Order: sequence, then C-alpha cells, then structure tokens
Amino acid sequence: MTSIPSKNLCVRRQQCPCGDWKCYITYEGDSEEGSAAPELVKEEKASSGAMITPYVGMVFKSDDDAFEYYGNFARKNGFSIRKERSRISPQLGTYKRDFVCYRSGFAPVKKKPNGEHHRDRKSVRCGCDAKMYLSKEVVEGVSQWFVVQFSNVHNHELLEDDQVRLLPAYRKIHEADQERILLLSKAGFPIHRIVKMLEQEKGIQGGQLPFLERDVRNFVQNRKKVVLENEALLSEKRENDVLELLEACKVMKEADDEFVYDFTVDGNDKVENVAWSYGDSVNVNAMFGDVVYFDTSYRSVTYGLLFGVWFGIDSYGRTIFYGCVLLQDETPQSFSWALQTFVRFMRGRCPQTILTDLDPGLRDAIISEFPGTKHVVPQWNILHKVPCWFSPTLGSRYAEFKSEFDALFHIENTEEFELQWSQMISVFGLGSDRHADLLYTVRASWAQAYVRGYFLARMATITYSKSVDAFLKGIFSAHTCLRSFFEQVGISASFQHQAFKETQYIQLKTCIPIEEHARSILTPFAFNALQQELMLAMQYAASEMANGSYIVRHFKRMNGERLVIWLVEDDQIHCSCKEFESSGILCRHALRVFVIKNYFQLPDKYFLGRWRRECSLLVVDDNNNNQGVGGEWFQEYQSLAETLFQESSITKERSDYVRKELTKELNRILNEVRNLPEADGVCLSMNMSVSPAN
Repeated sequence: MTSIPSKNLCVRRQQCPCGDWKCYITYEGDSEEGSAAPELVKEEKASSGAMITPYVGMVFKSDDDAFEYYGNFARKNGFSIRKERSRISPQLGTYKRDFVCYRSGFAPVKKKPNGEHHRDRKSVRCGCDAKMYLSKEVVEGVSQWFVVQFSNVHNHELLEDDQVRLLPAYRKIHEADQERILLLSKAGFPIHRIVKMLEQEKGIQGGQLPFLERDVRNFVQNRKKVVLENEALLSEKRENDVLELLEACKVMKEADDEFVYDFTVDGNDKVENVAWSYGDSVNVNAMFGDVVYFDTSYRSVTYGLLFGVWFGIDSYGRTIFYGCVLLQDETPQSFSWALQTFVRFMRGRCPQTILTDLDPGLRDAIISEFPGTKHVVPQWNILHKVPCWFSPTLGSRYAEFKSEFDALFHIENTEEFELQWSQMISVFGLGSDRHADLLYTVRASWAQAYVRGYFLARMATITYSKSVDAFLKGIFSAHTCLRSFFEQVGISASFQHQAFKETQYIQLKTCIPIEEHARSILTPFAFNALQQELMLAMQYAASEMANGSYIVRHFKRMNGERLVIWLVEDDQIHCSCKEFESSGILCRHALRVFVIKNYFQLPDKYFLGRWRRECSLLVVDDNNNNQGVGGEWFQEYQSLAETLFQESSITKERSDYVRKELTKELNRILNEVRNLPEADGVCLSMNMSVSPAN
C-alpha cells in the first residue's frame, strides 16, 4: 500500500474555526479522485458505458494513458497490474512497455547464509500469463502507443468487488485522510481508534475504508520517520525558498515599477509574512474595489504558510485578482498586517464590503483595521461546514435540522431570526453545542436578516465561488516551490487583466422601452440581471397607497409583499427587498413601479458606474487620469470606442459587422506599428487596461 503524496503546493485548511484543535472541516470532493479512463487517440465507447476489453491494435496517446486504462480494466475484473519491462532506443526513447498481472512470474528464492533455501513470507506470484504489451510508433510526427500483445487468461481466481479494493495497488490514503490521521495520531489516539473514528466520520460500516488498519500504521510510522530525518532539511528548504520568492519580487519590481510587495521578519531575521500585487490590479481596484473577497481557505503543508488572496468582480462579472499574501500563522496580528498591507497597496482605499471565510481571528482583525467596512461571510462558506458540525451529533435528525437551518437564510427580519434560531436550538438540543454558539456569535456577518442591504456586487453567489476556486486550483495544481508558484500567480493575474471581450448582440425580451435603453448603457452581465428582473416584474401587481408608495405582490403568492417608496420630486425609489442596495441592479418590484409610471428610461442614478459599459473601456487610478504624454489622443480613442460599442450592440447585424471589421483593422494597425522604429528619442509611457464591452 502506498499513500498519495501531496502533489500541490497548498491544500485546503481543515482546522475548524470553533477553536477545538481536534475538530476539522472536510470539503466536498476531498476524498475523491477521478478514475475515468484516459481519452484514446482512437477512442471507442460501448453504448452501455461498459469498459472495452483491450485488444491488439488499440491505440493510446501515451504509455501512462495505457497503464491507467489497463489498471481500470483490471480493477473492474478482479485483479491488479504492474509494470514489468521497458525498452529504450536513442531515436525513440522508451518504445516498448510491458504491463502484466500482479501475479505474473515467480518470486526469487533467497538463500540463508548456510545455503538453505527459505522464504520470509508466501508470495502471491503464480506465473499468471495475463498481460498487455505496447509498442510506440510515430505517425505523421505524433507518437502513438499500440497494443501488440494482449492476454486476459489468468491461472488464479479473480476477486469480487469487495475483495479487489483491498489489493495493495488500490489501497490509497487520500490527502484529506492523511491530514486527519496525523492530527489524531499527534493527539495520542491509537491506530485502531483512528480507524474507527474515520469510519464514524464518513458514516460507513467497519472495514469499508479504502485502506486497512496496517496501512494507517505504516503511514504514521513512515511519516514520523521522514519528519525526524528531514526536519532540518525542510526548515532550510523553507528558508531558501522564501528568500528565492523575495528575490523574484525584487526582480519583478526592477522590471515593473508598478509592482508592489512587502514582507516582515521575526526576531531572528527570518521572513514571516510576504505580500505582493501588480500595477494592473492596483489600477483596476480604483474602479471595482468597492467590494473585495479575501480568500484564506488554503494552507501550504510544505512551508507551513497560510495563503490569502484578494479578489473582486468587474463590470462583466469576471473575477479580478488584486493581490495575495503568505502568512506565518493565523493570528489576528498576522491578519491585521495583511489588511494594512492590502490598503497600502491599493493606495489607501478601503473596501465598502469585505467577504471572508468564517474565521474568528480574521473577523477580529477586520473590526480593528476596517471599522467602516461591512463584513460578510458568504452563504456557501457556512453551508459546507454544517454537515461536518451537526450530522454526527444529530444523526437521523440531521435532514430535518438542515431544512430548518436553510430557512434561516431567507428570514429578513432580525426579531424573527432571533425567534426562529432560539426555537431551532431548543428543538434539536443544541444549547451547549460550540458550533451553534459560534454561528450565533457571528450571525451579524452571515444571516440575511443582518446583512440584507450590504453592497455585495453579486459576489456572494455560488457561481462566483466556483470562479474563485477555479483560479486557485489553477495556480496550485502543478507547482511545488514558491518561485514557480509566484510566476504562475503572475501569469494568471496578467491573463485576467488582459482578457478581451468581444462585442455581443443581446436580444431584447420585452417591448418595454426601459429594456432597450438599459441595453445601451449596461454591460451584458449587468443587463442580463436587469433583464431578468424586468421580465419577472410583469408577474407582479402594484397597489398605490395614500402616501404615494406602493405595495407590490406576486400574482400567485400571497406572502412576500414588498413596500416600494416613491419620491416623485427626486425620481427616487426604495424597495424593502433592498436588492439595489445589495447588487446595484434594480429589483422587479421597483421596475414594476417604473413601468406603471410610464418611464421610458430609468433615471441615470440607477445605472451604477461599475456596471456601465464605458467603465470597462479604461481603468485608471484615482491619482492619474491619463493627462500625461499621449493622454489627449487616448481620451479621444476612449470616446470613439465607447460610441462604437454602444452603437454596435443595438442589432445583431451591427454587432457581427463590428466584430469582423474591428479585428481585421486592429491587426492591420498592429502589424504597421511593429514595422515602425522602436525608439526615436521620446519615451511614451502609458498604463492602460482596455476591455471593450461585449
């Protein structure tokens, strides 16, 4: 049995925010690994979805793909395989590979010093002839691996599903289980008790783990041995890699004056914390820094550092990278330094709202450093912890509890929330539960009744969470040292800032003039949100009150009525749902009143600058409006580009024409510019980020 080594620089933090070091959080998918068969160059799939038996002439892209495919086939058929022989040539490298059944061949016989034969233990090898031999050929410059021999004839019994999983090749301890095992072992739990706890936590019967008790014992012993042998080497490696990271930051600063970084050292002059950001990130924050998300969900096992990333959202709904930080620990002091450094990087701008994980230390730091900033813990961050916290305690009653808990997110009145919370705690006997106490203590950061109306810019959604996860997994997956990690962060950040948005025709779905007017002003992301609200507005009836306000109700639902306050003299409208305050997009209830009032256009104040098309054409910082060298011609370009994209979005014919002709013309100009001399004695320096609207 072999455990899976950590392939990633960072893994998700599992320590529970409740403060109990024995409590941990699991994440969906942590213990799952894809076992799908590799994609074949000449792939054939059975209509039933069953795996095809390998055959002579079958083609694979690589020998690794072939081994994985044959391994999956073997597992489904009750045996495992191993790599037997390979042959190498100077021209082709490895050009032949032999894969055989795990019981192929015979074990060598050892001799005692006195010449007597003996075996330490019985071998499983019995001369089985099941095999798959491959040969590499180069076809039209592409290497392919062909099956040249295959036999599925075994001279031993094949195992059933519940037996084959216990073969050494398939017994694996996944990363999440490794961390849990080490934590319990450190706490002094014996191996058999650790296995029992894992079974209970996963809700499975005894003996159903994908590994055995002896595998756990071997893993713990091997890990302790490695730690003892390599502790000094690992410490030296950490110090050297951190210094290499700082050197990379220094080099980047010399090449790009707008790059910013900072670090702290401890009493022994060893680096504690490191943070960095890029010029593009600082500039774009001036436009979209009203709401930020500080993700602290990953920690480096190798370096013992917490990784934090600052994110935002632009006018097209795309995730923005603002900067990142590596922290020595998770104390309020370290978080305070991270917050202070971020504000300094962003030229003194504090966000209006900050979204974070549920972390008491980080919460204390935000209260201290950002006293005027609203702090929100997104719903997704709470929900993925709930099963770990309450399922083992409540058992069969957990499903009922989960339904009650989910309903709390829809309560909009604080008094009603307090009442429902008290009843739920009483019904399920959670009065002394530390996790329930933690949730209640920080309720003002996650309960809808408290955070309703905080400006979130549509960032507290599952879609946005998935976008952030995709970014993080992209920079973690293939890098095992800090320097390569730093380089990948720069590549990913640069790719995001330079993303080019094409023009896009947006189909109108109503005959309401408000919709057509909004389409010419808002980006597609914001317009789609407004368009959905406008369509839903047609399902609501509005009743005018004596004071000029309106009660807006759905034509079917009797509950959920909204109060819309209408101030005629100022063209102001306020809805009790507070959707505009939260997202910057008018809600269906307010739009219903505007339609009743025969508005052909929405007042300009209800098109926030961050959602307008023109805000994505040029991102500048607060201190520089491109008034330097070349500023005038660029402002002229900005004005023309803004007009062009507004006009092109009116019809699909216009959109298609602009997309075709603009690309052609820009390529022509670019080629001509490249043919001009690179230097003429005058240095024009401009920092601009152009993203035409789509």
